[in-house]
Amino acid sequence: MSRNPTRRRPALILFVVVGALGCLALGWWQWERFEAVGGTGQNLGYAFQWPLFAAFLVYAYRRFVQLEDNPDDTSDRPDASDEPREIPADLLPDRPSAPRVDDAEDPQTAQYNRYLAELAASETDRSTT
Repeated sequence: MSRNPTRRRPALILFVVVGALGCLALGWWQWERFEAVGGTGQNLGYAFQWPLFAAFLVYAYRRFVQLEDNPDDTSDRPDASDEPREIPADLLPDRPSAPRVDDAEDPQTAQYNRYLAELAASETDRSTT
């Protein structure tokens, strides 16, 4: 099945246009709010932020079309070698181990551990249901 590389999706184009126009409209609205009596610097920030969102929508669609036309384009991807990479064993620090408590030294801990063992033995395996 051959793909037509020049095929564009009208619904996606409509989404990008409506989204970009909506972002620009929201930017204009924030600019008017900034110029109003109660406008703040936050409104000014949003007035500059919304057009950036509109530009991102257009950029994302453009990049989508480029990748759709040429799926082998790896210009912005990191090198992907076929060899698996491993983390060196000495990279991470050793895990601290908990101090071992002898059950003979602490009868309450021994009793609690027996209680937990009884609970575990009496409980049915619910992972298969």
